[in-house]
Amino acid sequence: MLKEYDIQKVPNLKVLGRTFPKASPLPIYWNHSGIEVNCTGTELWVDIECDYDFYEIWVASEVNRALMARQMIYPGKSSICLYRNMAAGTVKNVRFYRDLQAMNEAPDMHLNILGLRTDGEFLPVKDGRLKVEFVGDSITSGEGAYGNPKETEWLSMFMCSGRSYSNIIERMMDVETRVLSQGGWGVYIGWDNNRRNNIPSIYEGVCRVPGLGKNEENGAFAEHDFASWQPDAVIVNLGTNDDSSFNSPGMEVEGYGFCKSRTNPDGTRNREDLDHIRDAAVDFLKMLRQRNPKAHLIWAYGMMGNNLEPVFREAVKKYTDETGDDNVIYIALPDTVKEKQGAHSHPGFFAHIDAARILGKYLSEHFNVPFDPDFTL
Repeated sequence: MLKEYDIQKVPNLKVLGRTFPKASPLPIYWNHSGIEVNCTGTELWVDIECDYDFYEIWVASEVNRALMARQMIYPGKSSICLYRNMAAGTVKNVRFYRDLQAMNEAPDMHLNILGLRTDGEFLPVKDGRLKVEFVGDSITSGEGAYGNPKETEWLSMFMCSGRSYSNIIERMMDVETRVLSQGGWGVYIGWDNNRRNNIPSIYEGVCRVPGLGKNEENGAFAEHDFASWQPDAVIVNLGTNDDSSFNSPGMEVEGYGFCKSRTNPDGTRNREDLDHIRDAAVDFLKMLRQRNPKAHLIWAYGMMGNNLEPVFREAVKKYTDETGDDNVIYIALPDTVKEKQGAHSHPGFFAHIDAARILGKYLSEHFNVPFDPDFTL
């Protein structure tokens, strides 16, 4: 017989991602945020409640670090089977998480975990070897990691944190990760020249993505408790959209006026606008250091072009020169070749594996922890 547990009554529950871990129901805001348990039962179910309009929510589950299911969920209350008919008494490590990024154009979208049901016990979940926070844009959201390379529509089903480089690194190294990413956003300006769409402006909140009306009511715009989870490393993959802004039309932005990253007559990027991006990166590194005093800061850029690599190398040096903090590094990521491209002209799964191997190898050497470059289940 299955026993029903309110989410806050689940013994040894591990909450993943930025949220309010003592809340019931438990709100899940960010991609790759959710829960992790070690369960001895023959089956395990999760009870959830959600709502959305145009962009549907996708979730994923893993059993013993293998991706077992990925699915769209329906509005309202529902139950999802995480596994069934497995041997009684054996321990199964199970993760259930949101596969879709926070959506800034979906004010009523929300996902809450209500509880779990099983016929077994919940045992302690061990901590990962490291805590790593990933901050980025659509690449970090895993946009295009699922889907045919010919697909060009911007849809929820093509966004998949379960196949992004952050989750692959998590598996390769047995580390605990958190992800904060937003497609189309930059460190200074969005791809469409929207100055409001920059990650530093929302980094210090639990989930301050504009437009999340329902989640704002539930406290998502509150300041995040950084002391509750201090990462060993913060990996920032931003700059792709800042670069795209040079090739996009300008726009009027409330509070900023007309915004446009300019190009010179010869087609090169305007130096003043490049300096804006560089200085925004420097300021963001300072914010990251203030909020994560001991973390190793990594600016990892590439995968969809590297036009701004000199800007971010300059930003890392400028930050170090101004602060004396040398616990920061720039890492170049390889551009995605056509054969490894996914949906919506974004990096596909195999391109994410390439990036994960580069970053995983570096983390392994820097922190002296094991690394299995072939563990990509």
